[in-house]
Amino acid sequence: MLPTILQAAENFCIHQIRLPHTTIQMSDKKRTLIAYLDLETKNGIKYRAYLGCDNVLIQHITEIFLGEETSEEETLVDMLLETTNMIIGSAKVLAEESDANSFIISTPHFLKEDYFTMPYDGIQAVQVANGEMVIAIKAL
Repeated sequence: MLPTILQAAENFCIHQIRLPHTTIQMSDKKRTLIAYLDLETKNGIKYRAYLGCDNVLIQHITEIFLGEETSEEETLVDMLLETTNMIIGSAKVLAEESDANSFIISTPHFLKEDYFTMPYDGIQAVQVANGEMVIAIKAL
C-alpha cells in the first residue's frame, strides 16, 4: 500500500504543484505538521496513513493553491488536510485502476506539529521545494 501512496504523492508533485521531487531518507530532527487518514481494504484490513509536511513545504503548497506568501497556522493545517485528502484519494484511484487491493478512505484529521514519532510499518520521505513530506502507514 505504501508504494501506491508514494506514487500518488509523486503524481501530486508532478501534476498538482508542478515541482521536482526526490525520494530521500527521513530526517528524524525535522518538525512537521502531521495529519492522518484511516482506510480499510476490501479485505477488511484497516490502516492509518500519515502525511507530514514541514513548514517550508506546506507554506509553498499554500502559496500555490491560495496565493498566500505567509499563512497562519490554521490555514497551513487546512492545506495539510486537503493535501492528505488529495494524495490518499489519488492512491485510492490508483489502487482501483491497477486491480491492487482497493480501499475506502475516511476524513483526514490533524494530529500535531512535532517530530514524526508515531509507530509505523513503512515510511518514506520526499524532498520538494526545499521542504520535506513524510508518508507512513501503520496496520491497525
